[in-house]
Amino acid sequence: MSARTITRRTVRSAAATAVVAAVAGTVLMPLSAYAAPAAENLHALKITMGAPVPSGPLTRGGATETFELTVSNPADKPSSFHPWILGTPTGAKPLEKADVTFKVEGVTAPATESFIGQQDGEWQGMFHQAGKPLGDGFEIPAGGKLTWKVTIGLTKSYPSIDGDFALRATSYQGEVAEGGDATLVFKAEQSVKTPTLETWFDQINPCQDKTPEYQCREMDLRYRATGEGEFGTALATYLENQVKGGTPEDADLRYQLQVDGQWKDLSAKDGYRLTDIPKGFGKASGERKAHLRVKVGPNAKLTKETTAILYAPVRPADDNTYAFATAEARFQIAPATTATSPSPTPSKSATTQPSTSPSPSASASATAVVAANGNTKATGATGSLASTGADSNTALYSGLAAVLVGLGGAAAWFGARRRRATRV
Repeated sequence: MSARTITRRTVRSAAATAVVAAVAGTVLMPLSAYAAPAAENLHALKITMGAPVPSGPLTRGGATETFELTVSNPADKPSSFHPWILGTPTGAKPLEKADVTFKVEGVTAPATESFIGQQDGEWQGMFHQAGKPLGDGFEIPAGGKLTWKVTIGLTKSYPSIDGDFALRATSYQGEVAEGGDATLVFKAEQSVKTPTLETWFDQINPCQDKTPEYQCREMDLRYRATGEGEFGTALATYLENQVKGGTPEDADLRYQLQVDGQWKDLSAKDGYRLTDIPKGFGKASGERKAHLRVKVGPNAKLTKETTAILYAPVRPADDNTYAFATAEARFQIAPATTATSPSPTPSKSATTQPSTSPSPSASASATAVVAANGNTKATGATGSLASTGADSNTALYSGLAAVLVGLGGAAAWFGARRRRATRV
């Protein structure tokens, strides 16, 4: 069985798909409208980051540290450079813009302006030539280099459950050579421990109310915490779906949650929100289970059997803007006329997330996601659970950058959020 994370991203060309908003304006235009480096100069640059001064760990509300960031161009032609610095803490709490201070000054580079942005729970630092549009970038001479002084600090609001803070310097226009990115880790104390959250679907079976198999499924959504500490906030879970070859509206899926032995309809107004997991959930809490029923609604526009994908992202209940873990289930659905046909004989190839429970029906599969201090890793067909840090592609956000945040609220932000439809 495979596993996925809601924040997984695929590297793509930002120049072809992202949008840029002018720092002082509101007009959106494609990145391709700006002058881009010649094709032969793409992937030529190399970034280095010097040791921070003064050395030592960063403290919340304490002194800042400064380091030099240098971009070299070994090619025989000039290359543009569109800087992108991604900040990631060790910990489960996503950073807000105000949690880390960030300033960039040119040393051998032209006068520079900088600002902080945020997308998908990630802290991101941006800088550009002072007085010029954000999308213009810098020009690195052939065989030359430019250097900036970068100052970083933690504010008092830096989450207590987060530890070391890592900066990764790259380019959102694909101008850095493979392996040419640079990473610098700042030590920071993690004063409050938070556990790892494991969540997955299993027991995906036909409904017990005798509704045809492809029109109704029952399943369990399970949660388990491992490691030290407890979650300092309640955890909220919302249900989302996608239909292979169609839209969620094509299936008109309806959700029910079993509460005290009775089925309770979940409302679209609430985002199909399940009962929250109370604050203090940890290893000692044991495994938690929510029993669900998913039905194809009367307004379905299905014309043939297809695959439905059910997602259950988990977010802090007091800050529901970012999901740090998710579970995924796949099962077959069909129009009412098709659903009346006999169900296929279950196959031994059906898989589930590790559990002592029996395997689900042949037409269904489940995927688990592990969120360990904010880091996730897909698992293979064995169904084993694992956690790891982000790989070299994770922070690129598919290379899709759009300007959404800037100075005084007027600046823009680079990034394009991958939509659910692309995950089918």
